[in-house]
Amino acid sequence: MEKLTVAVTPPYEALLENGLLDRAGYYAARAVRGRRVMIVTDDGVPEAYPLRARASFESAGFAAEIFVFPHGEANKTLRTVEAALDAADAAGLTRGDLFAALGGGLAGDLTGLAAALYLRGVDFIQIPTTLLAMVDASVGGKTAVNLRGGKNLCGAFHQPRLVLCDPDTLSTLPPAVYAEGMAEVIKAGAICDAALLDRVARHEDIAGVIAGCIRIKADIVRGDEHDRGRRQLLNLGHTFGHALEKLSGFSIYHGEGVAVGMLIAAFAAEAHALCEPGVYAELRSLISDANLPVSTAFTAREIAANAMNDKKRQGDTLTLVLPEKRGKSRLYPIPAADLAAFIACCDGEVTAR
Repeated sequence: MEKLTVAVTPPYEALLENGLLDRAGYYAARAVRGRRVMIVTDDGVPEAYPLRARASFESAGFAAEIFVFPHGEANKTLRTVEAALDAADAAGLTRGDLFAALGGGLAGDLTGLAAALYLRGVDFIQIPTTLLAMVDASVGGKTAVNLRGGKNLCGAFHQPRLVLCDPDTLSTLPPAVYAEGMAEVIKAGAICDAALLDRVARHEDIAGVIAGCIRIKADIVRGDEHDRGRRQLLNLGHTFGHALEKLSGFSIYHGEGVAVGMLIAAFAAEAHALCEPGVYAELRSLISDANLPVSTAFTAREIAANAMNDKKRQGDTLTLVLPEKRGKSRLYPIPAADLAAFIACCDGEVTAR
């Protein structure tokens, strides 16, 4: 078993091993006080997973309930959070009990926010079942839902007490859902680990890649828990990716948006001599090899306009994350009014002309 410590306040472990889903209750009992749990999942998760999780919790002495919400970004809303809170209240959860997020990043974000709000804050654990959630969304304590104006605009920092990654659950993922997780893997390497990019190119064992990504995120989050500095590097590709998701009516996967968003950032950075040559070409090759899109039908101007409501904007300034060289990225503040001109060079290459 791989044990990784996320050294925030309070610290917690991320455990990685095949078969952990059926031992979730055992490890949860060692990490939390309560013995009543609300398992929150969506109807896109294989039906057997919440049943197996409930059986595991019950065998460890928990009273367990399951709350299922409709899958899809359209349901990542305060209305769904309210329904989860009502279900927790009806099940009799107290301040000493917990929520368990079971599924992808959407389930984790939504469950974490519900846990942050219920009785002014209760424990929760993450049981990610997608690659994207294992390598990124389940670690770090960012919780959020969408508002009409954009993605993840309503949220809170609320760290889980435990993260349980069972790579066996990846076997049931549709190819497109697995691929979107690879976008976050490539992002982690582009931020600060060129060796991880090499491992991706060699198609190394995914369990080791997941552990590497968790280490990267845990290290970054440890020094900037509330996203005021270096943690913003984790947003590589996200400013443009979120804009693409919104422009598409959320018909594309998050990872697909991030993939194209990374390429916009890399191409623009090279065009403005802010990045060593060759970074864009390598990222494009890795992204294409992962069966992710390398371009979009939207123009740079459309993307820039829809990035104006990005949560990373402060006043008239937007902080972009740009690759600087292979395996290294930087924060680059830019006047929001200059964003369209900055990425206009991408039209005809990554974005539409």
